[in-house]
Amino acid sequence: MRFYGLSEQRVKRVIHTPKRIEQGIAPKTVAMLQTAGSKKHPYEIWVMIQDKKDKRKIISTWKYPGITKAGEPLPEGILMEMQDADLC
Repeated sequence: MRFYGLSEQRVKRVIHTPKRIEQGIAPKTVAMLQTAGSKKHPYEIWVMIQDKKDKRKIISTWKYPGITKAGEPLPEGILMEMQDADLC
């Protein structure tokens, strides 16, 4: 969250009102997104979560510059970050 300058409240807002929900790349995860920015400089805020029993665990958060299409694979840079964090 700190790397991308995302506050706790902003991440919670993505979780509570996502624009799109997709299957996460890590086992048993879900990725949620909201669009942000301006028409000239759009970006997406993604949050990957994992639900366990009575808890919801935030696995990762990131900003993607631009707009993705539903079902489109994640960019290599994001995949590399997640592999470094040992999430894949």
